[in-house]
Amino acid sequence: KQWYQRRVHGGARKANSTRTWKEVCFACVDNEEFRLAQMCGLHIVVHADELEDLITYYQDRGFFEELMALLEASLGLERAHMGMFSELAILYSRYKPDKLKEHLELFWSRVNIPKVLRAAEQAHLWAELVFLYDKYEEYDNAVLAMMAHPTEAWREGHFKDIITKVANIEMYHRAIQFYLDYKPMLLNDLLLVLAPRLDHTRTVNYFTKTNHLQLVKPYLRSVQNLNNKVVGDKAHR
Repeated sequence: KQWYQRRVHGGARKANSTRTWKEVCFACVDNEEFRLAQMCGLHIVVHADELEDLITYYQDRGFFEELMALLEASLGLERAHMGMFSELAILYSRYKPDKLKEHLELFWSRVNIPKVLRAAEQAHLWAELVFLYDKYEEYDNAVLAMMAHPTEAWREGHFKDIITKVANIEMYHRAIQFYLDYKPMLLNDLLLVLAPRLDHTRTVNYFTKTNHLQLVKPYLRSVQNLNNKVVGDKAHR
């Protein structure tokens, strides 16, 4: 152990080259001297082009916990870069999914969102996936993910907030169908949020065809002042 300490405190510090830090770090990992390995690792992870090597070295040997601890310790460094935040997010998605949400809430603006999105999808972390789509302003995908995985990802307030940012009119009608199937008692709330964007004739015809006019009376009443003949006729029935 003292030999490793001397290598870290003496040779590596004196040489202060990334190559030396890596050699000593990897030697410490091989001998499971993780505290010393971390001291060396902090000098390596700040170099974006060296990060992958270091991650591979730990992962190939099954030292996931120690790798996450090293990256966690590095986030406060002055030279912390996007790769560090992104790789830790990906590691969380695989090995500590419970920690991913908090990490993203704190650091979403510092991760490579497309890369972390892929990891969240592979790990079936649907709530985190929706969170990232929202931050990345991919509102259509956020809505689709919520409808595909309602148990984990659908939240009423969040859904209504995001659906109003969607430009694709077809998505409104898919959302209406989703509410009819899963949340019929909340359908009028959704319709009121969507009202300024809906083609009311098409919407009313759809509810007529599916025999759900009674269910959407509050919506019909709220939009009947728009001088739409179809709406007016149905609202007064």
